[in-house]
Amino acid sequence: MRRLWLIFAQAVTICLAILFVVTTLRPDWLRLAGPYRPAPPQSSAMPPPAPPMPPDAPEHAQAPLAARRAGAAASYADAVSRAVPWVVNVYTAKHVDVPLVPLPDDPMLQHLLGQVPGMSRRQPASSLGSGVIVRQDGYVLTNFHVVEAADAIEVALADGRKAAAKVVGTDPETDLAVLKLDGGLVHLPMAAMAPEHTLRVGDVVLAIGNPFGVGLTTTQGIVSALGRNGLGINTFENFIQTDAAINPGNSGGALIDARGQLVGINTAIYSETGGSLGIGFAIPIESARRVMDEIIRNGQVRRGWLGVEPQDITPDLAQTFKLPAGVSGVILAGVVRDGPAGKAGLRVGDIVQKLSGAPVLNTPGFLSAIASQPPGRDITLDVLRGSKSREVKVRVGSRPVETVQ
Repeated sequence: MRRLWLIFAQAVTICLAILFVVTTLRPDWLRLAGPYRPAPPQSSAMPPPAPPMPPDAPEHAQAPLAARRAGAAASYADAVSRAVPWVVNVYTAKHVDVPLVPLPDDPMLQHLLGQVPGMSRRQPASSLGSGVIVRQDGYVLTNFHVVEAADAIEVALADGRKAAAKVVGTDPETDLAVLKLDGGLVHLPMAAMAPEHTLRVGDVVLAIGNPFGVGLTTTQGIVSALGRNGLGINTFENFIQTDAAINPGNSGGALIDARGQLVGINTAIYSETGGSLGIGFAIPIESARRVMDEIIRNGQVRRGWLGVEPQDITPDLAQTFKLPAGVSGVILAGVVRDGPAGKAGLRVGDIVQKLSGAPVLNTPGFLSAIASQPPGRDITLDVLRGSKSREVKVRVGSRPVETVQ
């Protein structure tokens, strides 16, 4: 009996050892012994078709869907081909004062030393930019800084034609300028402008211009934000922010939507290196169109003016003027004595809370609202002075035009 027990124990030990080795080295052998589970059948059917696009869907929404149905990547080639003919390269020649000795970093000292005879010399310089043909009779919209102080301007079309151009008028406060082509060019293409206030954050946009002088170039991105202001670029700011690559030379060029319609004029970038970092700014076409129409009609832009210097209400200002908690509006830090606001009795320290019944939220909004008022119109300001509220009627004046040689 003892012999049988030893044989059994040895057999069990050997089996356990074999099981341990197999489990460690070849566990897949054990799965073969498990119950049979057939693999799920592979379907050979095609994926279900995409839901149909409503018949009233916009063209730019239907085109990418049609491309996906056909198994091809979406393309914006049609939009680019519509826009390229009316985007132009702008070349300028000017004379600049070059200092003969290094000047200090202070702008005031640079200006004063630059006026000293013999401290600088004039030499020719050239620059480049872009523009958009906005009328078939030869009007071109571009940035003011592209043509500032230019002695000569030449515009090159995408089809190879070239023409000299002259400045019709400029608006430094929005950094816009209007040119007129010379030379009797015929059959000029004209920009197709998008309807007002249709652009949304997230919409695909394309920037077309002449970066670094390499020639007409298209870059693609989306609308990153709308209504950007307070950047210190222009007096009146209401920018489209985009991540479409914008570089030196793109200024004045077109920002278009996926249908090839003009939605903005590329103006500036945020960059620490001079190249694109994915933060570019364009002037919305609705703002640019109003400025353009004023310049073509009057040679300049007429804006409303009150003669005040408003500031946002900060905690420090609220503490200084002992303002109640939660007060909204803008505080007047300066008032021109003989300006419209001064004549109406407004004072430094007054808080403007409403303009003709509309709430005043911040300084850029207040200045833009005043600028949009036609000179000569009477408006009503709701003003908080001390602890008392009052209504003040002001006749809007005409904003002094910034003169640039």
